[in-house]
Amino acid sequence: MGNIFQFKQFSVNQEHCAMRINTDGVLLGAFAEHIQADSILDIGTGTGVIALMLAQKYPKAKIWAVEIDKQASQRALENFQASPFQDRLSIVHSDIFHWKAETEFDLIVSNPPFYINSLHNPDQRKKVAKHTDVEFFKGLFHFAGTKLSALGKLQIVVPMELLDFMVTEAKENQLFLDQQINMQSFVDSEPFRCILSFQKQEIKPERQTFVIYQERSQYSDAYKQILKPYFLAF
Repeated sequence: MGNIFQFKQFSVNQEHCAMRINTDGVLLGAFAEHIQADSILDIGTGTGVIALMLAQKYPKAKIWAVEIDKQASQRALENFQASPFQDRLSIVHSDIFHWKAETEFDLIVSNPPFYINSLHNPDQRKKVAKHTDVEFFKGLFHFAGTKLSALGKLQIVVPMELLDFMVTEAKENQLFLDQQINMQSFVDSEPFRCILSFQKQEIKPERQTFVIYQERSQYSDAYKQILKPYFLAF
């Protein structure tokens, strides 16, 4: 993949970004939703792709994108400025836990680093982008618990093995699972990621399965349909 990823309504330059556009991110951007998302926060925006997808989806929303990596935050800023949504997008170069957010958010999304207890990457920037410790998720749920609006939602994508931990940590901050989308490569594959949605109201969660490939090297109809508003190929 080259440095420029062209979408239908915007383009993303990925040069010098530790985390490039990936399946997890674009599916989170496509699935993320709220009945009235006026204020949106993307935590760990990287290239800015999820924030840009949500700016396209919600034409009246104001979107903040936080990124700790200086080079990535600069690249995201350039991608925002080159988009038709630049007036509604703001980049914040900061650690999310040090940022003093002055608003509540209707929707918070994150494609976070998630390799808890795994071997850390020797490249420091990729280590920050792809690896984390339990404390990150504890902080994420605490932040969301205090900064979500009354009907707000936190939506994140994580490996299946972190599901129980996420649900437990969310409850510690009075956030409850309302939707779980299990992602699997093929119909007969085990799920490897899940998109989780949390809110302040406790309800019976909706669960569904999403299959990415119809067969090897051929995307499923569901994958094409959900990314059709964004991907030129569909």
